[in-house]
Amino acid sequence: MMQRFHVTYFLVFLFVIFSCKEKAKKPSSVHKYTNALVNETSPYLLQHAHNPVNWRPWSQEALDKAKKENKLVLVSIGYSSCHWCHVMEEETFEDEEVAKIMNDNFISIKVDREERPDIDNIYQTFVRLIDSNSGWPLNVITLPNGKPLYGNTYHTKNQWMQVLSKVSDMYTNNPEKAAEYSDMVAQGIQEVNLIAPSTDFELLNEDALRKSVDSWKPFWDLEWGGDQGEQKFMIPVNLDFLMDYALLAKDDLVKAHVKNTLDKIISGGIYDHIGGGFFRYSTDTHWKVPHFEKMLYDNAQALSLYSKAFTVYNELEYRDKVLETIAFLEREMKHPKGGYYAAIDADSEGEEGKFYTWGKEELQSVLDEDFELFAKYYNIRAEDAWEEDTYVLHKSVEDADFSKENDISRNALNSARKSWKEQLLEARKQRISPGLDDKVITSWNALLINGFVDAYKAFGQRKHLEKAKAIFRFLTEKSYQNGELIHSYKEGGRHIGGFLEDYAFLADASLNLYGVTLETSYLDFAQALSNKVQDQFLDQASGMYHYNKNNELIARIIKTDDGVLPSPNAVMAHNLFILGHLLYDTRFLEKSKSMLSSMMPSVGESAASYSKWNTLLLHNTFPYYEIAVVGKNALPLVNNLNQKSIPNTLVVGSLSESDLPLFKDRYKEDGTFVYVCQNSTCKLPVKTVDEAMVQLRDF
Repeated sequence: MMQRFHVTYFLVFLFVIFSCKEKAKKPSSVHKYTNALVNETSPYLLQHAHNPVNWRPWSQEALDKAKKENKLVLVSIGYSSCHWCHVMEEETFEDEEVAKIMNDNFISIKVDREERPDIDNIYQTFVRLIDSNSGWPLNVITLPNGKPLYGNTYHTKNQWMQVLSKVSDMYTNNPEKAAEYSDMVAQGIQEVNLIAPSTDFELLNEDALRKSVDSWKPFWDLEWGGDQGEQKFMIPVNLDFLMDYALLAKDDLVKAHVKNTLDKIISGGIYDHIGGGFFRYSTDTHWKVPHFEKMLYDNAQALSLYSKAFTVYNELEYRDKVLETIAFLEREMKHPKGGYYAAIDADSEGEEGKFYTWGKEELQSVLDEDFELFAKYYNIRAEDAWEEDTYVLHKSVEDADFSKENDISRNALNSARKSWKEQLLEARKQRISPGLDDKVITSWNALLINGFVDAYKAFGQRKHLEKAKAIFRFLTEKSYQNGELIHSYKEGGRHIGGFLEDYAFLADASLNLYGVTLETSYLDFAQALSNKVQDQFLDQASGMYHYNKNNELIARIIKTDDGVLPSPNAVMAHNLFILGHLLYDTRFLEKSKSMLSSMMPSVGESAASYSKWNTLLLHNTFPYYEIAVVGKNALPLVNNLNQKSIPNTLVVGSLSESDLPLFKDRYKEDGTFVYVCQNSTCKLPVKTVDEAMVQLRDF
């Protein structure tokens, strides 16, 4: 696809990456300017409500105004916790000289990418087609019809003024060429979504799976974990898949690489060692210095990842990090009525990371005689400083080795760590907190339902299950109306219809809740959401699902690759796979396999971007088991099974008579029985988990 865009227009030279130093934001209680964003509820849009730029929210009216006045449209996309979005606002969008150029020549639209991920996906796709770099802030200049002419990320004031001038001159002097270019780009965006349907199920084989992983291995950082690169993202969906693959394929290198990655992440500064929770990504190869924003989706998936890893590796520190992250979420991100907020800003008082970093003198003052040991543990030494006398806490030695080197028992070290955290957390509470984005996003909260459910599975603590059920109640009460989901909820806010990720992720979470509660209402809800997806999102040509329901944008996005979120199409294919096994409905299984078959070329070429599909490939190439527990005492047996690492296995149960195929005619008043099944064949029922595990090994 990239070869289609060897464009020779002068615009290409503008696609470069810029950098600058951040300036502190000056507080003001009196606003010289106010624009249309003042009526919005998105924290990101409100941040720009007093810029001198005449910003408007995305609307058809704004596009119509551009057509009427024959002006180009400037679409600027970001989110409230985005550091470089703040920098560009302060340097560029708050500047009156820049604002005059924008107001005179453009209709300027601000978009919160968390409210409108569909718009963001469209224009991110455009930027990736013409330049490999994309991100936020994303600034796109389009024709009045929304078809893009120019796009890139952060700009300094002077760079932005040059872009505005050159693009405006080009449009004025050669509108035909601009229209031709934008048509070509729009067609290219649409062609990205051309996926050939396939029913060639012979492609779904173990050899294809191994080749996919083997092609990925050369790009791994075997010393520091993760993939090679100057920046590192956690990407839980990748590590989740690789854990299962390592166990099923008996690949010790993969298993070791995953564990090393998990260990390096929680030792590095990407983990908040004082308050708990994970930052968005590391700005270096060692996981040391993070980009300090905390996103709900990262922490939600981290709960699932480290809970599962605990069952695989039996590392107590993984459990500790899950519990600490849950405590952080409860303390700092919870809506009073049960949902969880979207994000916490990277900046406070105009400085990135100021809330989370420490000076040596401050640490000495707070910790007193404990400072020396603390400094050794968290590398408080001049050569490890981030900026001057500013430190990001990180570990470089495992606790067992640190205990030996410093002649301190593990119990004493644990006690000291607890004391350090309590003292420093109290000291940090005295600081000015970063901004909070208080939207409750449906898809991200669905991921958190899974996080709490997976913590419950691994550790057996019912309080985690109750948190998951509380989120589900919140979403069904606040974000589910007349059989339709909304994407994000905020009291008094504009409620935009749900996207594919909202339906797919919540259906997945509902199936997960069904598996641990045995309550069929969750199964029914998952079926209802899946039916809605089939009715409203289906792309007939490819057999995949569109990202959004309507066709109001310049192209229909079909999101198949993973990123910081798993592919919603891959999640839907998983949902259909699970429903097919629960209901013994071959139509769901065939649909799931067909979607996977269509993705096999991409899975083979870029495993790192298609891990959720590769997990589905695992389900289809290695034996997939169903364990059905039926009887009045089913729940404790189900809980026991869930605390074990059993990849490629569906664990379900019923406390009473049921017409579901897995339970039909299997309920007995005088006992509870476990049925181990594979490919419609079941072993004789047994009464204990140990017996069931033996049957699994001998199947």
